Amino acid sequence: MKLRIWFGMVILLLIVSACGSPIEENMSRNVDQMTTVNQHGNEVKLPEYFKGDYWIADFIFTNCDTVCPPMTGNMSRLQNQLKEENLEVPLVSVSVDPKNDTPEELVAFSKDYQPDYEQWDFLTGYTFQEVKEWSIKSFQSPLKKLPDSNQVAHGTSFYLVTPEGEVIKSYSGTDADSVTKIVEDLKTLKK
Repeated sequence: MKLRIWFGMVILLLIVSACGSPIEENMSRNVDQMTTVNQHGNEVKLPEYFKGDYWIADFIFTNCDTVCPPMTGNMSRLQNQLKEENLEVPLVSVSVDPKNDTPEELVAFSKDYQPDYEQWDFLTGYTFQEVKEWSIKSFQSPLKKLPDSNQVAHGTSFYLVTPEGEVIKSYSGTDADSVTKIVEDLKTLKK
């Protein structure tokens, strides 16, 4: 009798694992709606703007004196590797300091990273409270203004979002090795 139960559990496990994602996922969150503007002042409604595409998102701000420069450097490397692999995947850097990060500031900040604005959007145009709530609800990524400072504490992950607007995986945005893993996962998903 125990052998039958064990055998049945093995079969069930095989069936369930065969129906899963082709990549190892570590999240399952729907991206809530938020209206933004990009570096050119064009309206971008999330997640509808990217409907039908996988996309990668992160959170940064232009005054950041710690993690944002290396994260943006890694996003730039990701952009280059995606082009090398002929993968058309939108990239989105969401400002956590929208009061200071105007479209003009985002263009000035991003120029050093050689973005292809056809692929990579830098977003602003909402209040801090709106992006804080959106970040927590959609990405499980808390934000906090640091007292007596112009800095904002925020998560350092890159997020993989499905064409349906579901966040399915987070990666370290400060670890250059994550770029290769993201490209591998996207190649698997876009087969």
